[in-house]
Amino acid sequence: MFTGVYRREDIDRVRAATNIVDLVGAVTTVKRVGRTYKAICPFHQEKTPSMSLDPARGLYHCFGCGVGGDVFTFVQETQGLDFNEAVELLASRAGIHLEADPGAARRRGERERLVEAVRLAVDVYRRRLKTAPDAGPARAYLRSRGYGAEVVDEFKIGYAPEVESRDELVRELRAAGIADRTMIDAGLARRGRGGRLYDYFRGRVLFPIFDLRGDPVGFGGRILGDGQPKYLNTPDTRIYQKSRLLYGLDRAKREIARRGYAVVVEGYTDVIAMHRAGLGVAVATCGTALGEEHFDLLRRFCDRVVLAFDADQAGAGAAKRADELENPVRLDLDVRVAEMPRGLDPADLVQEGRTEELVGAVESARPLLQFLIERELARFDLAEPESRARALRAVAPRVARVGDEVAKAEYVRFVSMRSGIDEDLVWRAVGGRPRRRRVVETPRRPAAAGSLRAERELLRLVMANPEDLEGTEVTAELFSDPTVLQAWERIETQWREAPPGTALQLPVGDDAVTSLLRELAFDDRPLEDPRELVARLRRFRLDDRIDVLRERLGALDASDPDYAETFQELIRLEQRKRGGVDGDAG
Repeated sequence: MFTGVYRREDIDRVRAATNIVDLVGAVTTVKRVGRTYKAICPFHQEKTPSMSLDPARGLYHCFGCGVGGDVFTFVQETQGLDFNEAVELLASRAGIHLEADPGAARRRGERERLVEAVRLAVDVYRRRLKTAPDAGPARAYLRSRGYGAEVVDEFKIGYAPEVESRDELVRELRAAGIADRTMIDAGLARRGRGGRLYDYFRGRVLFPIFDLRGDPVGFGGRILGDGQPKYLNTPDTRIYQKSRLLYGLDRAKREIARRGYAVVVEGYTDVIAMHRAGLGVAVATCGTALGEEHFDLLRRFCDRVVLAFDADQAGAGAAKRADELENPVRLDLDVRVAEMPRGLDPADLVQEGRTEELVGAVESARPLLQFLIERELARFDLAEPESRARALRAVAPRVARVGDEVAKAEYVRFVSMRSGIDEDLVWRAVGGRPRRRRVVETPRRPAAAGSLRAERELLRLVMANPEDLEGTEVTAELFSDPTVLQAWERIETQWREAPPGTALQLPVGDDAVTSLLRELAFDDRPLEDPRELVARLRRFRLDDRIDVLRERLGALDASDPDYAETFQELIRLEQRKRGGVDGDAG
């Protein structure tokens, strides 16, 4: 969603007036290579150019570290500016007058006042932690976690004192010119019954929470001692909505996009420990259960989410809370569970020097639903018939909630194998059809190497949109690789509306799909013949369909009503393959 304070037309004029080659050339070495431009990437250490520049569309992409974007992104990343500041800088260089949207400017002003108040509070609390005599217990707690001054500075950890006046921060912020209303609206203070303003946090180690753009928006506070609650978070404000924030995502998003997965842990100290150990993909919720909006955030950067909770009752409860979401299969994410040793969390493992064990747990994480089913089945003695019946009644509701028919069939088979219960009985328990009578949908099979190359090449053709591509039927059925399919779905509408011979505009972002599109757009190899490429992919899909039918036929009895129909379809497709593929692969 567009969130700038300036008119869209003005921003488009600035983009058109800015030469990406000159912009990048001001901070690093740029060389022309044939018809393209290459640059030494300023975002990671390298000796040979791996960043490609596209002057026509004003885009850049590094094949070394995966970063990319447009002219505004480049200014933001290299000069530490936000989007509106980047627009202002480039407009000034281009001599373009910007007109503000009054409503957006007013909202921006309110937001900036709240962010500035929180930013000042971060500085006050951090200074207090490092210098105040009464912060000794807080410093001792952090030392017990293995945190030195460098960690405190990197993560801007602070301390809210427990003093009799209870308004230490209020007085500091008033002296800095922050209005009482702003302190309340930012969740930093609250009024007592007599109207007096008090600090919201007292007697707690504070972990500042930043939004995606890196602005401080709130705190998570851990009490020192045995008081309750153990953790207290900033109340929801205009800039802090805990259901839409993940601690550490501001610093982890690039590494998550690069690796293709995120690790969700329970606490702030777990995030810090994993980042210090080189596992920069860790994030945590901010005082609330994992929810749909958290997954929406993560989906922007990856397609796999690993839940790394400790194995005690709290960790098990967190995993069950995740299962209460819309079923994992329907989240459009691969949600998995990395089970920690009992009584230990990721921070404990890192502190004990068992980082390899933590990495191994993440790498061997099991699908969430499988994890929950296994845990449920483990409660029963599956050697006893009555106990098996109770186990089936316990797990059946979980499997019944799976909306995807292929996934449901696999989980029915999984429960049957683990419990020793006949598969047809499992189907009846989950409210589905017995195995031999259900209609089996053709799964989208993993792409073979040759097929994947052809799918990527077709995607590159679509993005280049040459004139000889016109009239070629390109559909989703030609793509079997999930990432390539998502990329096709991202650009399909634009391609169908673009005039032949006009290259497509790339979406801007850090997710894996956008990175793939940028990579293909900057590939300057000669394009293949569209019709030959589509025909080749149809042959691949035909082979996939034949393999599925052979597998299905092997699982059916000759007396099964589906056997004859499956056999006839297999014969028809085999004949078609021998005669050459000249149409849709079905």
